[in-house]
Amino acid sequence: MIFPASAFALPVTFTATLSGPGEFPPTTSPGTGTASVTNDASTHMLTLDVTFSGLEAPTTASLIHCCVTPPGAAGVATTVPSFPGFPLGVTSGSYVHTLDLTQASCWNPAFVTANGGTVAGAEAVLAAGLNAGDAYLNIHTAMFPGGEISGFLTPEPTTAVLLGAGLAGLAVARNRERAG
Repeated sequence: MIFPASAFALPVTFTATLSGPGEFPPTTSPGTGTASVTNDASTHMLTLDVTFSGLEAPTTASLIHCCVTPPGAAGVATTVPSFPGFPLGVTSGSYVHTLDLTQASCWNPAFVTANGGTVAGAEAVLAAGLNAGDAYLNIHTAMFPGGEISGFLTPEPTTAVLLGAGLAGLAVARNRERAG
């Protein structure tokens, strides 16, 4: 039985630990944070879950940058000047929001232009950057306008990987039964 690849498309979650040393160039900030970003290719939704504390200055923006090999700095991929509704003017907080990647308003127009001129092209490039570990989330502050804390987003094990391993194991067991 053959299934289309989309039948197995599952959301993929990427996580990062945010820190001053994670910035490029590194900062001396004692601030810390975590980011969980879930990309659902089938619904074109990107869900962000970010927490942070201990920043040395009030927040001014938070964004996802793509695509550069760590360590390094890249252009902004997502909404500018900041994620919609991200807590600004604070030194600690949390944020949960879902972006509809089919909407031009979820993208930095320069990122769209640089990646085929369409939101579909931008989405494909961001997905590839996330999967490669070449995208990062950072939080900008008044003291660190280039970013106070940051972390590269890395893929977490997914159900698809586990499903694939399980199916491979079943195939091996079945072949052993036939051979035995």
